Parts: sequence; structure tokens; C-alpha cells
Amino acid sequence: MPTWPSPGSATVPDRRLWAFAAFASLLASAAWAGEGPRISAATDPAAAGMVDIRELAPDIDVEMRYAGEDNFTGAPVPGYEANRCWLLRPVAEALARVQAGLRAQGYGLRIYDCYRPAHSVRSFVRWVAAPDDPVQKARWYPGVDKRALMPGYIAETSGHSRGATVDLTLQSCTAGGCMPLDMGTPFDFFDPRAHTDAPGLDPAQRANRDRLRAAMAEQGLANYPQEWWHYSLKPEPDPGTAYDFPVR
Repeated sequence: MPTWPSPGSATVPDRRLWAFAAFASLLASAAWAGEGPRISAATDPAAAGMVDIRELAPDIDVEMRYAGEDNFTGAPVPGYEANRCWLLRPVAEALARVQAGLRAQGYGLRIYDCYRPAHSVRSFVRWVAAPDDPVQKARWYPGVDKRALMPGYIAETSGHSRGATVDLTLQSCTAGGCMPLDMGTPFDFFDPRAHTDAPGLDPAQRANRDRLRAAMAEQGLANYPQEWWHYSLKPEPDPGTAYDFPVR
């Protein structure tokens, strides 16, 4: 948690930042103190009924961005200790069917995030309250004020923590391997251009987003309209339960 000046000793801008940080912390505390999904006592994927997606779809690409530095925080996110995608079994089974259907058409999936521990979500809330890093801002949210990222892009609770949500992209696959297609923006680019139906995309970018959305929808995975990469199984298998064991 960042160290903030006391309200009485801070400058006016600092007092505003301090107030926002305090408010964000209260939001995070409230969200996980009974107002959101209950936190399961499960300490590992087996106890939670989750499976590794590559058990069901061995040819799927997994690049868990929050396990490394290539993400909007600029550092590995607490709770991510391995490049593994865990999902509740019904979600994993649906995603495996998407992968099989796409591979038959010369495409495939690359996954960027799956199950996300509850304490990882809280670390995102703290990140929003912290001072901006100009380098990260220029790359990930150049046109959006950091404090405006909540709640549209970063929420106090997440379907990822319920094991029902996945972030991914579409790839073109040949005998030589698979390469991600141009979706109009990178993953986790916080900007109106990342909205799934954003205007101004070229025909290939629009076609790629539409192909991904259609393939996912066929298996009951619904898109979040503000992020072309974000999908959740509907209805969720267990919307009242979140988890907090690490990704290992």
C-alpha cells in the first residue's frame, strides 16, 4: 500500500490524491467484507473444482500477463506465481470446445488471464489509487485518466475471481504455429478503442473481433462490451463464490 501524507500537512493536490486513495481502500474493504461474493475456503484448484485449461485443450496458448512484468502495473501481480490458466470445469470445457472449433478453421486462442485471486483484485484497486507512472500510462491508458479506470475497466470484484471469466485473443494457425491477429488494440489497452464495437476499426480488425465473439458466444461465453478480450460463461456456475488461493 502506498504511503500517503496526512490530510492536514498535504498540499491541495496531495489532499485530493490522499482522499481518493482512502476512498478506493474503503471500496476494496467493503467489496470483500460481505457485500460481494463470499470468499471460499478452498486453498487450491482441486478444492475449488477448477482445472488447468491445457488438460482439456493441450494446444491452447497460455500467456498469463499478470505473472510477469508485461502488464499495466509494470510488475508481476501478487497472487500470480505461474503461467497457468485455472477455470471452473464448466468454463474450461466450454473454452476447450471453442478452441477445437477454431482449430478446425485454421484459428486458435491465446489466453492472457483466467482465474484471478481475490487479493490480486485488491492490488489493482490499490494501483488505481497510487501515483501515475508516465511510462505505463503512455502504453496502457494514454487517453484515460487513471482514476477513471474504476469501475469501467477495473472493478472491486471480478468474475475472474469466481473462475468464470477469461481474457484472450484470436490467432491464425498454420503447420508452423499460431500468431495473434490484429484486434485493433493490444490486450488491456484501456481506451474507448478497445470497446468491442468501437468505431474506426479497419475491416480486418472488425472481422477478427466478430469472429472471436461469434466463436465464444456459440459455447455460452458472453463478451464484456468495454473490452474485446473479456468473456464470461453465462450463466456463471457459482456467481456467489470467489476464491483467493494463488495461481501456481
